[in-house]
Amino acid sequence: MHQADDITLMRVLAALSDPTRAGLVRILADGVERSWGDLRAPVAKSTLSYHLKLLREAGVTTTRREGTRCFVRLRTAELESRLPGLLPVVLAAAEAEGVGADVQLVHN
Repeated sequence: MHQADDITLMRVLAALSDPTRAGLVRILADGVERSWGDLRAPVAKSTLSYHLKLLREAGVTTTRREGTRCFVRLRTAELESRLPGLLPVVLAAAEAEGVGADVQLVHN
């Protein structure tokens, strides 16, 4: 798992530069841990998995396995500690511009 010290501005910005990844972060911004199966994006499942991997590798999210299920959550506190104020600004801009709006949360 990444430590807050491993989070860099360039890696986070690169991870958030993709509309699908920005949409995933918008969904996770409520602080609730989500099952990967609850996330829907207009991409193949393998591509969604790749996007989640890039977010995790950049230190934006963390993943937890429980049996065969994977859960993801936004690392809000760590991001705020390392890059104060960045996440709210990026999320507000993404929302205002409709970036990632096609990424949805599926309620089972």
